[in-house]
Amino acid sequence: VQLQASGGGLVQAGGSLRLSCSVSGRTFSTDTIGWFRQAPGKEREFVAAIRWRERNTIYADDVKGRFTISKDDAKNTVYLQMNSLKPEDTAVYYCAAGPRAIISFMSNGAAYRNWGQGTQVTVSS
Repeated sequence: VQLQASGGGLVQAGGSLRLSCSVSGRTFSTDTIGWFRQAPGKEREFVAAIRWRERNTIYADDVKGRFTISKDDAKNTVYLQMNSLKPEDTAVYYCAAGPRAIISFMSNGAAYRNWGQGTQVTVSS
């Protein structure tokens, strides 16, 4: 399983970005795809996740209503549309894959076995 995250960049507060996570080698172990982020000096935190088959989604409280996770089956790609970005959204964003997990566990990094490289998102004020 390989995950390739892309789409990061520099944007002004209030702007938008769309991150992509290309998933290769999909198996049962990639049924849950999540996005996490880590800001300098802070611990990694959960952002959003989606179940590949059922399309159930969950979000961290501070991104609800602003971020949307979705997927394209044909492209084996998961997207994170980020709108109304804030300076506090600045971080390295990582996508991760894991086997099917109960929804309440999808926000836990331990649910994921494979991680992609990060993509930097910087939001200026």
